[in-house]
Amino acid sequence: MRRQIKRVIEEQINPSVASHGGAVELVDYVDQNIFVRLTGGCQGCAASTATLRQGIERILRENFGSDVNEIVDVTNHDAGENPYFTDQDAGTLF
Repeated sequence: MRRQIKRVIEEQINPSVASHGGAVELVDYVDQNIFVRLTGGCQGCAASTATLRQGIERILRENFGSDVNEIVDVTNHDAGENPYFTDQDAGTLF
């Protein structure tokens, strides 16, 4: 299952977030929960919650349905450096 999730992240999610300077990494899949880390421009970005819920979560649920309980962001957003987007850009990635 981890390989399948990683493939979806690499092929369907990362091309969208990469165009904005970010990336998503699969950290783990445990008890039907997917743990991800947002990096690059996504780390600390004001739009990261919208990206996670409206883009990443939607795509993962479309692909894995009942095999997923929660998608959990384990990113340390306080450590992000000057992300590309601001609050005004929220919701424009997907």
